[in-house]
Amino acid sequence: MVAAAGLMCAGAGDLPGGAFPHVVAAVVVMAAGGSLEVSGGAGSLAGADVSLSVVPLSVSLAGALVTGYLFLRPLHNRAVARPLELIGRAVPLVVLWLLALTGAAFLARETFGISTGDSPIGTITELLDAAPTVGFEADLPATLLYGLLWILGLLLIALLVSRRAPLPAGLVRFHTALRPAAFATMLLLLAYVVAGVAVGVVVAATQGHADRTLAVILLGLPNLVWLALTLGFGGAWEGNVEGPFGLPMPQLLDQVLRGSDPSRIDVATLAEQDSRAWWLVAVAAVLLLGTGVLAAVRSPAHVRPWQHALHLGVALALATLAVCLLGRIQAQFGLSLLGIGEVDGLSGQVQLRPVLWRNVGLGLLWGAVAGFAGGLLARPLHRGGRVDEPATATRATPE
Repeated sequence: MVAAAGLMCAGAGDLPGGAFPHVVAAVVVMAAGGSLEVSGGAGSLAGADVSLSVVPLSVSLAGALVTGYLFLRPLHNRAVARPLELIGRAVPLVVLWLLALTGAAFLARETFGISTGDSPIGTITELLDAAPTVGFEADLPATLLYGLLWILGLLLIALLVSRRAPLPAGLVRFHTALRPAAFATMLLLLAYVVAGVAVGVVVAATQGHADRTLAVILLGLPNLVWLALTLGFGGAWEGNVEGPFGLPMPQLLDQVLRGSDPSRIDVATLAEQDSRAWWLVAVAAVLLLGTGVLAAVRSPAHVRPWQHALHLGVALALATLAVCLLGRIQAQFGLSLLGIGEVDGLSGQVQLRPVLWRNVGLGLLWGAVAGFAGGLLARPLHRGGRVDEPATATRATPE
C-alpha cells in the first residue's frame, strides 16, 4: 500500500500498458532487499548499460513495523518463552512472507520504451524500428535469499527492542545489556523519520511540488533522514550526480553531488551551499543525548555509566552500519549509438555511498558519549531495580 501510494504520487499511475502493478511489485522486491536485473537496448542499432541498486526504505520500514507487531503481539507480558515456541511463531510468518515475495518477484517484470523526442537520433531509431527500451526483471533466487535474511533479521531485532516480549531462559541474563540500548536506538531512528515527515508535510504545503514531496516521503524518507543522522554526528558520504537524472530532494544534496567527479558530503560541504546545514549537528546532539537518557532510564539502577556507554555505543555503531549498507544508491543508464558513444540527454548516473568506517567509528564514539552522559543524567530519575533507603533508621533496644 505504501509503495503503491508513493508511486502514484510520483506519477507512475500514468504508465502505459498496465505497467503500474509490475512497478509496485518491483518496489516491494527492492524494499525487501531483493535483486532486480535491469536491461536495455535498441536492437542492433544501439546498446545500453543499465544498473539500479537502491532500497526504498519507507516501504521497508512500513513492512518491518507491521511484521514486528504481528510477531510480538501474542508474546507480550511474559518473561520467558521456550525456543520452540518462538520458532513456532516465526515459521508461519517466514513462510507467508516468502510466498508473498515469490508472487511479487514473478510480477516484477516489465519493459518500457524510451522517447528520444524530435532529435536526429529519434528519427533514425524510428526509421529503423529500433526505439530504445529499458526493462527490469526480479532475480528470484537472490530475492528469496535476501528476503529470508531480511525477515529473520527483523524478527531478531523485534525481540531485542521489545521490553515485554519473552526471551529463552538462557538469554534472559542479556536483557539488561541489550534491550534498553536497542530500544533507545530504534526510537532515535524513528524520531528522525517523524521529524522528516513533519518537515516534508510543511514543504509540500508551502513550497509547491506536493506530489513529488509526498512521493519521497512514501518511498525514500528514511534514506534521507538517516543520512542526515550520520552527517549530524560527523559522518560522510561520497558520490556524484550526472546527466538528466538526479535526486528528487533535497536540492542542496543534488547541487553538492552534481558533476562527473565524485564529491564528498559532510556537514561542512553542505554548509558551503547553505549554512542551515549546521542545524544537523544540533539536532543530532540533542536527540543522541535524549537517546542516552532513555536507555539509562530503562536500565536497572545498578548499571554503571561506563556500561551504558558500552551498550549504546555498540547499538549505535550497528545501527549506523545498517543505515550505511541500506542507504547506498547506484543508478546508471547509458545509451550508445552504433557503439561509438553515448547519446546526450539519455545517459546519466546517480551514486551515493558511505565512508563506511568513518561513519561506523563515529557512531560508536558518539553512542558511547551519549550513553555515558545519559547514565549520569538519569541518576536522579526513578529507574527499575532502584531501592531507596529510608532517611532515618531506628533500632529497638531491649529494656
